[in-house]
This record gives sequence, C-alpha cells and structure tokens, in this order.
Amino acid sequence: MPAYQFTAIDASGKQQKGVLEGDSARQIRQQLRDKEWIPVSVDAVEQKDKHSGKQWFKKKITAYDLALLTRQLSVLVAAAIPLEEAVRAVGKQSEKAHVQNLLMSVRSKVLEGYSLANALQQSGRFPDLYIATIAAGERSGHLDLILEQLADYTENRFAMQKKIQGAMIYPIILMLMSFAIVMGLMTYVVPDIVKTFDQSKDALPWITVALMKASDFIRVAWPFLLVVCVVGVLFLARFLRTTAGHYAFDRLTLKLPLFAKLSRGINAARFASTLSILTQSGVPLVDALKIGAAVSNNWVIRDAVNLAAEKVTEGGNLATQLERSGYFPPMMVQMIKSGEASGELDRMLSRASDMQDREVTTLISTLLALLEPLMLVLMASIVLVIVIAVMLPIVNMNNMI
Repeated sequence: MPAYQFTAIDASGKQQKGVLEGDSARQIRQQLRDKEWIPVSVDAVEQKDKHSGKQWFKKKITAYDLALLTRQLSVLVAAAIPLEEAVRAVGKQSEKAHVQNLLMSVRSKVLEGYSLANALQQSGRFPDLYIATIAAGERSGHLDLILEQLADYTENRFAMQKKIQGAMIYPIILMLMSFAIVMGLMTYVVPDIVKTFDQSKDALPWITVALMKASDFIRVAWPFLLVVCVVGVLFLARFLRTTAGHYAFDRLTLKLPLFAKLSRGINAARFASTLSILTQSGVPLVDALKIGAAVSNNWVIRDAVNLAAEKVTEGGNLATQLERSGYFPPMMVQMIKSGEASGELDRMLSRASDMQDREVTTLISTLLALLEPLMLVLMASIVLVIVIAVMLPIVNMNNMI
C-alpha cells in the first residue's frame, strides 16, 4: 500500500503534516476529511522525493539515524514481526519527517514484492555496504542475525565519529581564539604602544621594526586579506571536488609524516571492518573487496584495493596484494594471510578490525592530546615575540639614560 505525505488544516486552524497509507491520494483526502481536517496537499512519498527540490538539497540519513533505525529493525525482525510491519513501526518511531517518509517509501516497495535490499537501493539514501549486507542476509535466510551485526557496526562507527568530533571542539575553539587575540593585538594594541617610538632618533631593533610594519600592513590590508582567504578557500574547495584535485590531496596526505599514518590507519580500520562484516554475511570476497574499496575516503588507497580485487579474481592472494600496495599495516596483512591459510578469513578479519579500531582510537586520542599544548605553545610564542619587540626599545632607552 503506497504512502502519502499530506498537509492539512485541523479543526482549530493549525497546520498538520504527516504520512498516511492508502490506495490513492483520493482515499487519503477522505481520511483527512473524516477527521474534520481540510486537505491542503497530498503527494506520494516517492513523487515527493523526486520533485521536492534539487538533489543536493535532499536531506540525508545521518550516522545516528542509520544506527538507530538499524538497531530497531534488528530487534523487530528478531521478534518474528513481518518485515513490512517492522519497517512501518521503525518509520513511525522516527521523529524526523524525511526519515519517516523514506521508510514508508521503502515499505511500499516491499509490499509491491521488492526485497528489502532492492527497496533500500532504489531509495538512493543508503550506503552500498548497508545494502550489500542486507542482501546477503536475505539470501542466507538469516536477516535477523545480519541486522544485529549491522547494528553493532553502525553504532560503533557512530560512536567513533562522535568521539572524534567531541575531541576536536576544544582545539578548534582554542585555535580560533588564538587567531582572534593575535589579530586584536596587531591591529589595536601594538600600534598604540609602538607609536611612541616613531619620533625616536635611535635605531630601533629589527624585531620592533618588523612588528611595526606587520601591524601597519594588517591594519590597512585586512579587508583584502579576508577576501583573498575566502576566495582561496572557495577555489581550493572547488578544486578538491574535481578528480585531479581529490587525487592530488590524497597523494599529499599519504606523503605527510603524521597525516599519512593517520590516513592509512583510518582507511585500514574502515576496510577491515567492512570486509569483516561482508564476509561474515556470506558476500563473495571479490564483491566484498569492491564495496570495501568504495567506503575508503582516500582514492589512492581505493584504487589499490580495486587492483587487489582484480588480482584476487585472477587467482592471486589477498594478503600479498595488500602488502604490495604499502598502505596497510604489516600486522593486519599478516592476520589476513593467516586467515587465508587456515580458511578462517572472516574470523581473522574481525580480529584485525578490532585491532585497527583500537590503534586508530589511540592514535587520534594521542594526536588530540598533543594538539592542545602545541596550540598553547604557539600562542605563547607569538605573544612573547610581540612583548620582546615592544620591550627592547624601552630597555635600550633605559640603558642610555
């Protein structure tokens, strides 16, 4: 039964919005009139999604929403509730209209005879990993177990994402405050202090002269500097959206000492987690490798995984191909090699995934812990330079007296 999104005016004159199911829009209008509501608009959910605006304005499912609905769906399916009723119940539980509309659209497809994976794929809102895992669960007849594994996976990913975002708040605020303080000192404080030295006939220290020139330049040119920064950021963002720009940035990331280790660690953890859940779900290894490559945010590493998938198709060894790429930790490669030799690749991938997640979490925590004192040291160094530049002429004048 199709789902329709409606807008109506209730008996008190307030506007009401929601989703109802019916055979036609006419039936939905009749349902609204039975409630003594005045229908304003009634649109099929799928049609609404197609014509509600540009694709880039379409609301996406957040990591939190995906983790929550996956856990709810896994619980309901494990309780032997029919799939279409489970999807409907999860949709009704959501407080967000776009998530509710999306799930109602998925339920309509399931009622039409589509599999859950195909219904999710047609919506265009779910990751390839998500769809492939559910498809494997439907083929194997263990959808409840697969959904439970998928719920654990999405919740762990969401927890790591929130942890990183929470840890980045303080360094970002500290950096912005440091920049604002330095700009305030150079624009308002330093000119008032060093103008007393303008009439001095004695030669000023070079650091004081440099500070005075920098202050004058910032006071005069700050609007132009602001425009240049904004234009530069916009140009860089546009360049990074291109294929050449994305590859250039990813290659640069893999060459920088600290960022290279972080990028390799994050992508290795994501690859191991993806490959682990897909192989445990019964997805063929080559298909799992292609999906694992797609979830990588570094295109250079993605190409390396795709090349490994091609070699595996030709009869090659997965661990050997990953080792040749040089983008994966030796311990992880060794565990995959052991899994291939023992025939327990899925179990070894699960262990490798847990190990990489712990290493990435530790690395990120260490870097963020170091970032805060580094910002303080940088701020203190800039202020120290300003103080020295101001105090040196005063000390020289006192010595002359």
